[in-house]
Amino acid sequence: MSSLARVEGEGALHVIVRDGDVERADLQIYEPPRFFEALLRGRGYTEPPDITARICGICPVAYQTSACNAIEDACGVPVGGAIRELRRLLYCGEWISSHALHIYLLHAPDFLGYPDAIALATDHRELVERGLMLKKAGNAILELVGGRAIHPINVRVGGFYSAPTRAQLARLAEQLRPALDAAIATVRWVSGFDFPDLELDHELLAVHDPARYAIEGGTTLRRTAGTAFVVDAFSNHVVEEHVQRSTALHASLDGGRYLTGPLARYTLNHERLSPLALGLAGEAGLGSECRNPFRSIVVRAVETVYAVEEALRLIESYRPPEPSYVDVPAREGVGHGVSEAPRGLLYHRYGIGADGLVRSATIVPPTSQNQAAIEDDLRRMVSANLHLADEPLTRLCERTIRNYDPCISCSTHFLDLTVERQ
Repeated sequence: MSSLARVEGEGALHVIVRDGDVERADLQIYEPPRFFEALLRGRGYTEPPDITARICGICPVAYQTSACNAIEDACGVPVGGAIRELRRLLYCGEWISSHALHIYLLHAPDFLGYPDAIALATDHRELVERGLMLKKAGNAILELVGGRAIHPINVRVGGFYSAPTRAQLARLAEQLRPALDAAIATVRWVSGFDFPDLELDHELLAVHDPARYAIEGGTTLRRTAGTAFVVDAFSNHVVEEHVQRSTALHASLDGGRYLTGPLARYTLNHERLSPLALGLAGEAGLGSECRNPFRSIVVRAVETVYAVEEALRLIESYRPPEPSYVDVPAREGVGHGVSEAPRGLLYHRYGIGADGLVRSATIVPPTSQNQAAIEDDLRRMVSANLHLADEPLTRLCERTIRNYDPCISCSTHFLDLTVERQ
């Protein structure tokens, strides 16, 4: 038994090898569920953005944004213009911060042979400092636009409680310009890593915006097999079910396993990247699609370049919205909202009563959607490496899981690992 570090939360992976064949790879989420959906029922319709932000300290903006999108949809009030652009800027800050954290502190040590980022910093202080500088730039956006970096307090249904001035954002741009150089250097650095061979065959699913790379929302959901569908039809295609080994729900897409996240976003939407980001992707060896989960670190680096560029573009064209929010009166209805959390598609659905109280709430986080794909990848990796002793095989399984940057507390928690040979 060994613990898996550098992920959020707790749980277990149980791999059973019988007569030389991998029989099962069970991802066991065993800690008590946190009942956020139940907590939302009976609360005021303006409360979900603040409550759901507490689901995750790494990507609270994703929860706030999907919640706002769903509530505004239920109330029939579209939010666009400068408010939506400011919302996108805030989301860029979360992408930069989360991707930098994952790349430098959680994932890169796997490729470079270090147990953690502390050991990496001992030999390569400049690399870790570059990652921290990138993360700090993302946090600066979160602090200015969101009010604070963790669980922002400036987000509300319809927009923001207050909007920054152009002068404030201009000072922020001064911090982002060197961050763009650091992000470009990051792509070139991680593209030189040694990537194990693994090509996934799962279907891919991602939010799509016809005008730009989807971050804070989109009009449809694209998939690699089958026809795209509108956000309101999410629950017609994605079904969650309980499995005996886990307190987290497992999701399927039209009955099959699927993957959401960086590989899905890049494969389905790469043509919407900026010329700089797309050029760097080609330089890094990414083609029109990426299906090797170990190369997800490269996609995240490319997305970091895009997010810094996009933040600078949004700042350059910024005009403070006046007022900083639109009124969203309560009405009876059901609303659906999606956004692209750093780890993948995040879906919210709320039923709101005429009295303005939440009647029902459904939240489908990316990590729970990816669990079946993670299990299948683990089964295949163990099958191909049964010649390894348990200790190196365990490390390989840990690396495979970290490809997905699992935010397990969003699903519940994560991970001890056991390889059982029978």
